[in-house]
Parts: sequence; C-alpha cells; structure tokens
Amino acid sequence: MQSEIESLKLNKTWTLVPRTPNCSVVECKWLFKVKEEPNDIRFKARLVAKGFTQKEGVDYAEIFAPVVKFTTIRMMLALVAHNDWEMKQMDVTTAFLHGELDKQIFMSQPEGFIDPKYPRHVCLLRKALYGLKQSPRQWNIKLTSVCLP
Repeated sequence: MQSEIESLKLNKTWTLVPRTPNCSVVECKWLFKVKEEPNDIRFKARLVAKGFTQKEGVDYAEIFAPVVKFTTIRMMLALVAHNDWEMKQMDVTTAFLHGELDKQIFMSQPEGFIDPKYPRHVCLLRKALYGLKQSPRQWNIKLTSVCLP
C-alpha cells in the first residue's frame, strides 16, 4: 500500500483541499492481488475510486472511449505473420494515471493514509484514477495526443 501511495504522490494524482459543504465526494477503496511467479510471490495493492457512485451530469459528462475489435487484432496478426514482419508490444505502467481530468472530482482520503494535519480535507483529483467513469476516456485522449500530435 505504501508503494502505491508513493506512486500516486509522485504522479501528483491529487491535492488535499478543504471540503466544501455542497461538494460531491467519491469514496475510494483498496484492491489487493497476489501475483505468483515461478520463484516469487508478490502482494499488490491498488487504490481505486468507487466510480459506481458518480452521478452523470454532476461528476462526469462524456465517458465513451474507443476499444479495438477482436477481428481487427486478428487481421493485424495475420498481416504480420503473412509478411514476416516484426511486431512489438508495450505496456504503460499505471496508464489511467496519465490521463488528466477535465472536471473537478473530489475523493475521500484513502483508508490508512488520512493526513493527520488535515483529517477533514478531501482529495481534489488531478489524474484519472482507476475506477472513475471517465478514466478510460481520459487515458485515450492522452494516448492519442502523444501518438498523433
């Protein structure tokens, strides 16, 4: 959990702000996963927003993000094989956190990491945290802006 929090801080995912009386606050939770590898077992924690509590028109407007069709992937793989091309793949670590939010979203402070100086403050999200309705769209906007400037 500590390394996840450090990663979120390094990425400037949020800033703590005083909670205003009428602000809508999305809760968050920790997801835990055990990753088993041949000679190692790792425990991972990821902080996610409870996006299912977001209200359309209040917390988000547009959430559509394009997704590649499976037939397109198959066609591409067939072309690569037929033409004996070399193919590369990549992974973007914490991809959604590269997407920047275009609307103010307030989130509760993560359990176990509430700032003792500001326990009543909330997190003003700057990045598209996993779990938010608009996170896939914001990541796609960022990816497109980098790949197709």
